[in-house]
Amino acid sequence: MSHCSWKLLPPVEVHTDKDSQSSYPPLLIQLLHNRGVTRPEDIQSFLASDRSSMGDPLLFPDMEKAVARIKRALLKGETVGVYGDFDADGMTATAVLVQGLSLLQGKTIPYIPHRQTEGHGLTISALNKLHEQGASLVISVDCGVTDAAEVKKATDAGLDIIITDHHSPPEKIPEALAIINPKLNDSRYPYDNLAGVGVAFKLLQALFRSLEKEEQIDTMTDLVAIGTIADMSPPLGENRFLIKEGLKNINANPRPGIRELIKQTRLEEGKINADRIAWVIAPCLNAAGRLADGLTGYNLLMTESDKEAQELAAWLAQKNEERQRLTTATLEKAREQVIAMGLPPLLITADTEYPMGIAGLVASRLVEEFYRPSIVIHIADTECHGSCRSIPEFDIIAALNNFSRYFTRFGGHAAAAGFTMPTKDLPQMEQELSAFVTEKLAGVELRPHLNIDAEVKLNELGGDTYPTTQLLAPFGHGNPVPTFMSRGVEVLERRTMGNGNEHLRMRLKQGGSIWDCVAFRLGNHQKEFAPRIDIVYNLEVDNWRGKNQLRLNILDFKRSG
Repeated sequence: MSHCSWKLLPPVEVHTDKDSQSSYPPLLIQLLHNRGVTRPEDIQSFLASDRSSMGDPLLFPDMEKAVARIKRALLKGETVGVYGDFDADGMTATAVLVQGLSLLQGKTIPYIPHRQTEGHGLTISALNKLHEQGASLVISVDCGVTDAAEVKKATDAGLDIIITDHHSPPEKIPEALAIINPKLNDSRYPYDNLAGVGVAFKLLQALFRSLEKEEQIDTMTDLVAIGTIADMSPPLGENRFLIKEGLKNINANPRPGIRELIKQTRLEEGKINADRIAWVIAPCLNAAGRLADGLTGYNLLMTESDKEAQELAAWLAQKNEERQRLTTATLEKAREQVIAMGLPPLLITADTEYPMGIAGLVASRLVEEFYRPSIVIHIADTECHGSCRSIPEFDIIAALNNFSRYFTRFGGHAAAAGFTMPTKDLPQMEQELSAFVTEKLAGVELRPHLNIDAEVKLNELGGDTYPTTQLLAPFGHGNPVPTFMSRGVEVLERRTMGNGNEHLRMRLKQGGSIWDCVAFRLGNHQKEFAPRIDIVYNLEVDNWRGKNQLRLNILDFKRSG
């Protein structure tokens, strides 16, 4: 039996009499169709992914009001506080806004909250501190839309607040001077999947356009790309253009901090793609906020000193290694807890020793392994902090909304959320939320599924197959790496690799064609092998000792027949 549920997507008929489709390879048409890109004009737009993909920033509610207030602040020489968040999206969003306003000679004070002592979102103590430092206007980035009480107190104290955010707004939104969020009910903005940094960038675009200086912000797309990829926002529509432009900037002329991070992590300068951002650069930036102070990551992005960049990048790389060790140890403990519970529809694991900064990572790994919504909670004497991750079949933020009476603060998306609550209420909340999830997921097969783009034989994978798949890059949620299936493949060799033998390396053969393969986290399924297997996989380039070679990345397998 396979470890996932396999779904082979239906083949698309390509009519050779339709010039609009016959000019593209049939495989490309199939891949695009599987991603919902079917009309000729949409295909052209997707593949071109040019400036026409950008939406008009004035379609956001309150955008004109926000731009007018910022221009007044610039004209009068007011100090503007930029209030961010401690993750890579929040850091890059803060950097984008500070850099943009600095280009207009604006005076700014950046503020990144501390994860352990302040948590996500606006706090009245931090807003008061900004006010005391001379800020008369505060612009939030990647946060604020759920902080109605804090905004009310700050405005009563004489601060003007502009919120830029991409999180799902609650029923009662803050009474700020302006709220820029594509998810607001009255938003006419065509793309609601921008990351926090993308929303901040749109505010700058509107501001600079009103001053006829829009081209000056093109250099900041490197920050937008990093934040968007780190936040796992779908690389579709405007995000796709912003990521591609940002990667061009990173590869052509990386800012000092990113250049040093590339060196520290042994990446190759000039060959940075979305995968390397997601798996190497972003985790290093996030390590600052997870284990120490997110301001360090922000400083790395903003420094113009090569020496400072070198010191900060080395510190971040070291912190990321520490984060990896902590994640492994915490995951082992969390796994034991949820397995002992018998793997109910909602996995909740809580402990005083769970580090707050990595709870979300551990929750993600539980979702990945057991395919259930998962909550990992750090417990303290009076207060506890939960990080939630979910599956496509269950909207976690909608569920938390039903139990908002328990939380002192909460927020997030359908797939990822967080909350803070009194520790004394945790057992009751757990009981009620578990019952709610059990009811909602009744009848749902809690097993991960793989959408398969096409069935092929291994000897059909040469030639233009890989270059054709790369026309769809950058990849991510909503635009996954193309996935193929081959049946009846002969197993020539197999062996385990990695710490704890958790991965597999194989050589497979079909139709005279032999392929090297890797299968990550499938090392404990060796007993399920047979002389011939069916496989689901991606095509990828393995760069071993400077030599590029195509290989198969096996996602799942089962015995043939």
